[in-house]
Amino acid sequence: MIANTSSTERAAWAAELRATLALGWPLILTNVAQNALMTSDVILMGWLGSDALAAGALGTNLYFAFLIFGIGLVSATSPLIAEELGRRRHSVREVRRTVRQGFWAAITVAIPIWIVSWNGGALLLAMGQEPNLARDAGEYMRALQWSLLPFLFYLVLRSFLSALERPGWALVIGVLAVPVNLGAAYCLMFGTFGLPRLGLVGAGYGTVISSTFMFLSLAVVISLDRQLRRYHLFGRFWRADWPRYRTLWRIGVPIGLTLAFEVTIFNAAALFMGRIGANELAAHAIALQIASFCFMVPFGFSQAVTVRVGRAFGAQDPEGVARAGWTAFALGVGFMGFTALLMLFAPHLLLGAFLDLSDPKNAPVVQFALSFLVMAAIFQLADGAQAVGAGMLRGLQDTRVPMIYAAFGYWGVGLPLGVALAFGTSLRGVGIWIGLATGLGVVAALMLWRWLRRERLGLVSLPAEA
Repeated sequence: MIANTSSTERAAWAAELRATLALGWPLILTNVAQNALMTSDVILMGWLGSDALAAGALGTNLYFAFLIFGIGLVSATSPLIAEELGRRRHSVREVRRTVRQGFWAAITVAIPIWIVSWNGGALLLAMGQEPNLARDAGEYMRALQWSLLPFLFYLVLRSFLSALERPGWALVIGVLAVPVNLGAAYCLMFGTFGLPRLGLVGAGYGTVISSTFMFLSLAVVISLDRQLRRYHLFGRFWRADWPRYRTLWRIGVPIGLTLAFEVTIFNAAALFMGRIGANELAAHAIALQIASFCFMVPFGFSQAVTVRVGRAFGAQDPEGVARAGWTAFALGVGFMGFTALLMLFAPHLLLGAFLDLSDPKNAPVVQFALSFLVMAAIFQLADGAQAVGAGMLRGLQDTRVPMIYAAFGYWGVGLPLGVALAFGTSLRGVGIWIGLATGLGVVAALMLWRWLRRERLGLVSLPAEA
């Protein structure tokens, strides 16, 4: 009897591992494709010249600070749909209502972001940026802002497919969007094929075209697919569902703020690193780019575990909740442990992708980057743990307290400690990285502590108490 129970339990864990990997790897690759969209824009901006690249970076950073909140808001559709499908596997009407309110929320949040983006140039001037750069960045943002709504609509549909554990089409369309964005941006920026030469503004309109392509393509796929079209996602769009709309905002606003707290601490770290020195800033950018690329893996598992935990949560299966959470946690943190070893024992291999290590002019940057990568190795483990931990709790629709943890860990501990060590001791840039790693570590520990106490706190049995 004991042997049969043990065998059944091993089979359940193995099935969860397969399900998490099957859902996780397309999500990871889709995130990489979306990262490639931004990278292609940066490359093209560099072809226009250093001033265009600087203005584009200013505009993108300001726009993204608001976009990330919208991303977090509409991502709340994922745990809501997953819970419903866990409770009733073939639910259609309730899933459709959640998707519809996801669209409504996207429209609602887009309006204030459009207003802010339209005045982006004035905001950058008020922040003390150089007038010419602020002007060019503002013009770029006025084009870029129109990509917001189709991109958020795409994310709602992507969340729908993820909750159904069918992320393949989102991956295919995300990959196809890279050449679409590259081609559209290039033609509009440099005026090929008889199109007007729009310069930096052309990059913004290129993003509008690629975002619209992603949304419309995914909408067409869902409308034509025999199993997906039965949801009739785009029917009766005008019908309100105010209780569900409020629930989506209740869950989504904390997610958006959590992401904003994390993104803005890295923006602040870059600003402080720039005050320390140009070589330190360059080394910081390289080390952070390496870490950000690796982060795509635990971030993908974080999205996957939200669905897997959400389904078990809806099915009232506490053991399934535990299996889903710990499986994704082991995968995400395990991968980050591997990348941490690379940073510690093969740093030159990683840096060689960004710098000519044999050029003496790069020696100062290389030395700073090597010291930052040591801290980044610790940073990796904490970053993976907090990312997957947040996804585990989102599957339980627990988002408000994790938001408080993020605010405390990043802005209450991480940034003040980093600034104190950087400017109050001889650690300088290393001090900033110690602060980042500590902040992430605090958030990860708090997320894990809350997950371990989920049943005592009533998170599993009381979904309304998120």
